[in-house]
Amino acid sequence: MRLIYTNENRLIVANVRNILEAAGIELTMKNEFAAGGVGELSPFEVWPELWVARDSDYERAIRLLDSSLSARNAPSWRCANCGEHNDPSFEICWQCGHDRPKDAAWVDTSLQR
Repeated sequence: MRLIYTNENRLIVANVRNILEAAGIELTMKNEFAAGGVGELSPFEVWPELWVARDSDYERAIRLLDSSLSARNAPSWRCANCGEHNDPSFEICWQCGHDRPKDAAWVDTSLQR
């Protein structure tokens, strides 16, 4: 087993867990309920941790995690079917349900109304 991710926020760790498990990567979560130990233990020692169960999945998990976290700051994309602007995390258009094309036109909607 290898440590893949840790954060003080359990919700963020749970989101990362969902992303990796959806890709078929088996994980173990440690310290999920250890927050009560703060004071007796260092705060960093009680952060929830995600561990990849099989070492052979570690590199793929790192790539998925890097890809997911880098998309956080990516610009939105425009649906080729209806023209709606979509958050970069969406794989389908929220308006019409069409898949995001691999070569989706990325647009910066912060400058548009």
